[in-house]
Amino acid sequence: MKHTVIKYGLYALISGFVLFGLPFFLGMGLDFDYGELIGYTSMVLSLLFVYFGIKHYRDKVNNGKVSLGKAIGIGMLIALFSAIGVAVFDYIYTSYINPDFATEYLEYSVKKMSDTLPAEEVKVKTAELTQQMKDYGSPSFMALMMFVSVMILGFIISLISGLILQKK
Repeated sequence: MKHTVIKYGLYALISGFVLFGLPFFLGMGLDFDYGELIGYTSMVLSLLFVYFGIKHYRDKVNNGKVSLGKAIGIGMLIALFSAIGVAVFDYIYTSYINPDFATEYLEYSVKKMSDTLPAEEVKVKTAELTQQMKDYGSPSFMALMMFVSVMILGFIISLISGLILQKK
């Protein structure tokens, strides 16, 4: 099991880091909506290694059998690697590549709200968002949120993969 987790976990880590950072590596100036779509897509793509890791363990290591619990365990360990890759890139991006990310995202959110909400509500929401960015806009916290997001998606994919691949 250890070999399978490390092998597929490293694939997930590298793909999570590279796919999450691909738009920035290629120099694309993306708006936040498109960037969010690419971010979640890259998370899911890197988590495909969860399925392949569980399948490899079942077929090549464990004589064609894997329980749901074992599948979820393997999947979560592989997801941990992916989460680390995404979180590390997010930290690097918000600390060094674009340290003004939180401010830019706040400005974008306020502009988007002002297009759809009444002026009084925009003032209230802007004050709330500004406080949230002060409280939670640090690179470390944003990286932690990416880590947690990937782990939640990893659990869902591990569960689905385990249900599909389980054989007793």
